[in-house]
Parts: sequence; structure tokens; C-alpha cells
Amino acid sequence: MGLYKVHSKLTQVVRSENGSGVYYTHLGTGNYHPDTALQYTDLGLLTADPDLGNEVAAYFAWLTKGEKPNMAFKDILVAPQDLDHQFLKLIREETRIQRSGGQGEILAKMNSLVDDRIIESLYEASQAGVQIRLVVRGICCLRPGMKGLSENIEVKSVVDRFLEHSRIYYFRAGGQHKLYLSSADLMPRNFNSRYEIAFAVKDPDLKSFIRDVILATSLADNVKSWRLSADGTYIRITPAPGEKPVRSQKFFEELASKRYEGTALGGRRPKVLAAAVGEED
Repeated sequence: MGLYKVHSKLTQVVRSENGSGVYYTHLGTGNYHPDTALQYTDLGLLTADPDLGNEVAAYFAWLTKGEKPNMAFKDILVAPQDLDHQFLKLIREETRIQRSGGQGEILAKMNSLVDDRIIESLYEASQAGVQIRLVVRGICCLRPGMKGLSENIEVKSVVDRFLEHSRIYYFRAGGQHKLYLSSADLMPRNFNSRYEIAFAVKDPDLKSFIRDVILATSLADNVKSWRLSADGTYIRITPAPGEKPVRSQKFFEELASKRYEGTALGGRRPKVLAAAVGEED
């Protein structure tokens, strides 16, 4: 077995409660580093979900052995095991649904889109009529808007005060609305030479928030974003006459300053955390 870089972002505490071990697991898209935390945009999930906790514990066990995971996971997608094949499966399922008369939709946000197989599968999905909207901060080897190939694909990049760093992958999945957060970009190195994780967001309210607020606002940005053209050039996006300016990072900063009041995240802070920082109920 070759050497793999550990690129996944996971922390887990096992606590004895009433004679049983309870998993408290944090999974994220970004580095556990105080400097980059001040400069990057990232997402994280803190959960006591037992199924997800068990799978992460098994993943850690493989890491300690320095071996390639070879078990079947349900709530996490793992590289270098089969993360690429799982993403391909999700994309092809959207294509199948669209061709069967349903509505296929893919929304995603990442740093880079390079992998040939992923790109080809996205082209195939576009040709079938699947609506695909991507936010790709950096390298994008896919060409959107090409007649007969990628007419149903839109790609934009957001460049603002903070480095866009979160990876989000949403698939309509015939109404199941499958959504994953990940440490991985869609690149061969992430699939083949790194320990990576994509983890399912299962809470319906959180899924809706990520899709309808985070992804939707990023895709609607018309102040600090650029649209990728079919010829590979980027065109600065500006508000059309009468259109409301949308600066996504500013919007998210304002949400954070209000502690996400009025959203699915509002009121989710555990009481023990609120007490620790001196807040009242």
C-alpha cells in the first residue's frame, strides 16, 4: 500500500453516559488551524448521531492502522476507497431520473474541478437535461454553456475578503435531497492519494439551510463573483439595472453577527455552551 496524505477534517470524543459510550463528532470542510479559521470560509457539523459516530470511529481505526478502508460506509463517503465512484453514482442517478421524466438537479461548491470522469459525467447529465449550477473558486477544467454538451451547466467563482473553502455537494435525488459536506475537491489527488471524507447532512432543516441559504446566496452573488464562459474566460458579474446587489460573504457575516436568528441555525447552541460563554437562556 502507498502513502496517503490525511486531508479529512474530523474530531471525535467518546463519553461514557449511563454505562454506554456516546460519540460526539465534529466533521468539517476546513483545517483545524487558528490562522486559516480567520481567513477561510468553511462549514462544520457537530453531532451526536450514533450511526455517523460509529462510522467515523471505524474510519479512525483504519487511519491508526495506516490501511485503506475496505468496509461499507453509509453516512460517509471515503477516499481512497471509493469516493470517486460514489460521486459518479450520484451524478449518474440524476441523469437517470431526468431521462425517466423526473427532475434532475445538482448544486455544488468546491475549490477545484479537474477529474476527467466527473467532468464527463456532468456533461452527460447536462445533455440529458439535468440543471447543474457550480461555484468553483479556482481551477475548473469543465467548460459550461457549450451547445450540445454543457448548455445546462453554469459555473461561477466568488472572490471576496475571505478565501472560499467549503465543499458542498447537493443532489435532488428524486426528492430525497442528498447533501454532503466534504474536505475533498473533485480532483484525482483527492480521490486517489488522500484520506478524504464526504459526510451526509441528514437533518432536514440543516439540509434546507445549506441548499436554500448558503448555496443559493453564493450562486446569487452579483457583486464579488465571476462567470466562467464556454471559451474558458471569466466575466465579472454585476447587478443588472434594478437588480438587488447580493454580496454573499457580507450576507453571511451579517447572519453570523445576529447568531443566525430566524434561520435553521438559530437556537441550536447547546445550553451547556451558552452557559460556558456567560449567556442566559
